[in-house]
Amino acid sequence: MIKNVQIKAYQMGLVFKNRNLIEVLKEGNHYIFGNKSVGIYETRSRFEAGEDLPILLKNETLKNLLEIVEVKDGEIILMYENGSLKDVLNVGKHAFWKETVDREFRKIEITNVEIPEEISKTELENVKLKGFVRKFVVPLHYKGLLLVEGKLTQILESGLYSFWNNDTSVEVKIIDPNYEIRSQFGSHENVHVILKNESLRELLTMVEVKDGEIMLMYENGTLKDVLNVGQYAFWMGIADREFQKMDLTKVEITEEIPNTILENARLRHYVRKFIVPNQYKGLLIIDGKLINTLEAGSYSFWNNEVSIEVRMVDTRMQQMEIAGQELLTKDKAMLRINFYVGFQVQSIEKALMENKEYDKQLYILMQLALREFVGALTLDELLLKKDSVGKEILEHLGDKAKDLGVTAFDAGIRDVILTGEMKEIMNQVLIAEKKAQANSIMRREETASTRSLLNTAKLMEENEVLWKLKEMEYMEKIAEKIGDITVSGNSNIVSQLKEIFTK
Repeated sequence: MIKNVQIKAYQMGLVFKNRNLIEVLKEGNHYIFGNKSVGIYETRSRFEAGEDLPILLKNETLKNLLEIVEVKDGEIILMYENGSLKDVLNVGKHAFWKETVDREFRKIEITNVEIPEEISKTELENVKLKGFVRKFVVPLHYKGLLLVEGKLTQILESGLYSFWNNDTSVEVKIIDPNYEIRSQFGSHENVHVILKNESLRELLTMVEVKDGEIMLMYENGTLKDVLNVGQYAFWMGIADREFQKMDLTKVEITEEIPNTILENARLRHYVRKFIVPNQYKGLLIIDGKLINTLEAGSYSFWNNEVSIEVRMVDTRMQQMEIAGQELLTKDKAMLRINFYVGFQVQSIEKALMENKEYDKQLYILMQLALREFVGALTLDELLLKKDSVGKEILEHLGDKAKDLGVTAFDAGIRDVILTGEMKEIMNQVLIAEKKAQANSIMRREETASTRSLLNTAKLMEENEVLWKLKEMEYMEKIAEKIGDITVSGNSNIVSQLKEIFTK
């Protein structure tokens, strides 16, 4: 059996008999006799022999025609054809035909993380190399910390970074330099080790806040944050930062902090604020001890475990009503009296510290004084002295009000209310008094009228003309009441009328 086999340019033929390589055919026309097989291979491509390659390489002719490339563990080989990356060779033996294509092989150690600079970015983007590369992007205006096996090895600016994809742990921690660094690591266990890196520390401002302290952080003159106990790291050169330490173990705020800062929402939790209103005074009590007297205004203290209390009192003139007091007079008359007293707190220390509920004590003092005073007077005496009761009660009160820290300056009875029975009796007395007054007035008027008539009669007796005038006055009054006059008789009518009105 004869086979005609034609080997073209850039081809090689391998003749096998019983799967054993017996001959290598180059370009040309060849006749194969007997039970043999021929494999034709492109010399511009890799010699693909798979697992049979070691056996085939025992043939010296074939071996001399091939270039053998061996890739060991932890390596890859970049194969370039005519200056361009053609393939990436993994671990194993690879065979290529010699002198057909301008090939170049570059061995790369991928056990390291860093990628050599001679490998261009376009090569790293090659689809055959992508699987061996891991990429990280540091966004614009951010920083990146390259952590290899948890250890900081490099500080990255914004950009694209590539590293070999091997068994080594590689992480790029993206950091916003506008914010504190530790908070951006979350629960990273090695953050304290990372921050000890000398190269990194030179770029950071380290701040430590101890127990009993807080730190106010200002950026460009404005309060940005309040730092609690712990260590903090801030990137330098990003913002104009200032730090102000506050001692929270004290009660009073001795540091120079404007009120606008104390009112800031970030700081409000650390501050206790008390407001003493206008016309009030307050006592500052710390851990149960009186420290100071506070005038009207706003007062701030650190919010710590120390007990702070501000007790306040109104220092204006005030009026107290002692209403509905049912009292017995000396003559057993039951009354209900509404009383008032005006007072003013003079000593806030006495009122609040030496007395409990000074206003209730003043109420009881005035109540007892009123009861004692009313019980010593009859009803009539009380009613007569009603306007002076307040003054006498204040004199009776004496220094008792001063002991309460107050001065009582005015007092008086507002209303005296009689019970039903007493009211009826008093009404009867009043009616009797009014009747007696009316009778007395009537008697005085009658006496005056009689005296006037007597004087008139004496004058008329002594003067005839006055008598005549008086007579005419009465006749005029009578005539005013006469509607018609009837005259009887036939003659001398004028003479009759004349006789009526003349003597």
